[in-house]
Amino acid sequence: MIQKIKIAVLVSGGGTNLQALIDFEAAGKLKHGEISLVLSNKPEAFALKRAENAHIPTAVVNRKDFANREDFENEMIRVLEQNGIELIILAGFMCILGEKFCKRFADRIINVHPSLIPSFCGAGYYGLHVHEAALAYGVKVTGATVHFVNEIPDGGKIIMQKAVKIRDDDTPESLQKRVMAEAEWIILPASAEKVCTQLIKCRTK
Repeated sequence: MIQKIKIAVLVSGGGTNLQALIDFEAAGKLKHGEISLVLSNKPEAFALKRAENAHIPTAVVNRKDFANREDFENEMIRVLEQNGIELIILAGFMCILGEKFCKRFADRIINVHPSLIPSFCGAGYYGLHVHEAALAYGVKVTGATVHFVNEIPDGGKIIMQKAVKIRDDDTPESLQKRVMAEAEWIILPASAEKVCTQLIKCRTK
């Protein structure tokens, strides 16, 4: 029987990257991992509905319920550890994680960023802002990057990248959609399987 790493996917919004992970697992391609929990910082996130539709347990830790980030993150840590989570995937999770949280799950948090890091990344670069910056700069190629998460925004080791060519008629919105479809939804699930495989090897040493 294949050993599997218990994964939590952290979400804040619509959950398109979560859906890519769900579909990847449903297709039998997530051989060494299983999505065991979807956790959101927003109770209204549609991603929670996607999880329910796929019969995946959900949890909400609402940032607004906590006086400071430390208390918020401590509650997330409690929920994640209570569920035996071994790998965390940030899929449109719109909160910067603190040093304590990142060190608690060192080399066990991955994120997808909609550019080819080190371009258009770091503080302030998220969502459409990334694509607006790429178009304003005039680059001809952009893409997506999956990387490990540390206390520096977009500062962790790169796991996987995929390039996407920019078209002359691209808008930030059209570019965002193509980067998701041609890069993010491909390399995020593939990276999840890659990291799960590595964690299994470490577990059995």
